[in-house]
Amino acid sequence: MAAVTNPLEQLTERELRAQRTSAKWRAFPSDVLPLWVAEQDSVLAEPIVRAVSDAVARSDCGYVATGRDYAEALASFAVDRWGWHLDVEHTAILPDVMIGVTELLRLLTEPGDNVVINSPVYPPFYSFVRSMDRTIVESPLTAEHRIDLDHLSRAFAAATSGGKRAAYLLCSPHNPTGTLHTAAELEAVAALAEEYAVRVVVDEIHAPLVYPGQAFVPYLSVRGGERALTLMSASKGWNLAGLKSALAIAGPEAAADLARLPEEVGHGASHIAGIAHVAAYRDGGMWLDALIAGLDSNRRLLADLLAEHLPTVGYRVPDATYLAWLDCRALGVDDPQMTPGLVTMSVGPAAMFAERARVGLSAGTAFGSGGNGHVRLNFATSQAILTEALERMERAVTPT
Repeated sequence: MAAVTNPLEQLTERELRAQRTSAKWRAFPSDVLPLWVAEQDSVLAEPIVRAVSDAVARSDCGYVATGRDYAEALASFAVDRWGWHLDVEHTAILPDVMIGVTELLRLLTEPGDNVVINSPVYPPFYSFVRSMDRTIVESPLTAEHRIDLDHLSRAFAAATSGGKRAAYLLCSPHNPTGTLHTAAELEAVAALAEEYAVRVVVDEIHAPLVYPGQAFVPYLSVRGGERALTLMSASKGWNLAGLKSALAIAGPEAAADLARLPEEVGHGASHIAGIAHVAAYRDGGMWLDALIAGLDSNRRLLADLLAEHLPTVGYRVPDATYLAWLDCRALGVDDPQMTPGLVTMSVGPAAMFAERARVGLSAGTAFGSGGNGHVRLNFATSQAILTEALERMERAVTPT
């Protein structure tokens, strides 16, 4: 089988602007380079294009069936990539990961209960949880972007005080920092969850996007993870946000909880999206490897570009994801307080870079405590666009 060319280096900015009508390329004016929302500037994997095209050609556009094909494809991928054996009998098809998060939290908590999250974190964790009438309890990451187990213990104690039920919504790998939680960290989390009777729900959507020399550890594979529920999707790995689908997976001791999931929740899943995700997991491995190789070069190029153009901006090279969490506090740009969860580019350093550099980034304040003075940059693009963006960003902070 022929090698796959880097999917990020096949379209120019001009071609992307002409061909893309999704949120990433339509949120800003045409003179702004968009490096904000988690969409890749890649071409789709050929097996996915073929599977979706063939389904449409044969008019196979009905309702989703059982989701078993999805579970079996993911199970095979999980064995090959992570050495983890997923129990397909303990799965459920869902429209997407965040819908899954809300439905699983409804199984485990009641209105007024607490949900613990590690801040800063993916903004919809705030907005979706608040919309369910649950209370968010933040447990900030350390300065090194790791789970602070001592603080997490205190957060669990506070969340369950007075006999309340509580859940812990974990992002693994972590968005926006790109942190890859270790087996030891996850086992420690599981032990704390057992001690405080906190139920764990894990968003593992970025699991396929892990760099050479690193290892993704599925939460359900660690000692103590049996009572947890996790969510996976091919959406981020293969750039399928427009073909949403996801799978909920239960540990052995949480299977009865997942069995209580209302049948109608799965009705919102797209049959065509499921076909795309099955093709990704079954036949998209070579494309994914090419993508990761390109992203690996980009994450290192970004470090070099920052050192050259914005040396006072802090950046820890991520172990996973294609997201960079940039500490811009040394630039001295005011970052007003705002309600976490609102994805915005119109405050703080993000607003400054959008206005002066014509580079669109996500404002750190949307990611909760620890986000002030930060921006999130999506480096899943060509090296030409990434280089142009950093050169523009330097000009934005250079006195004239």
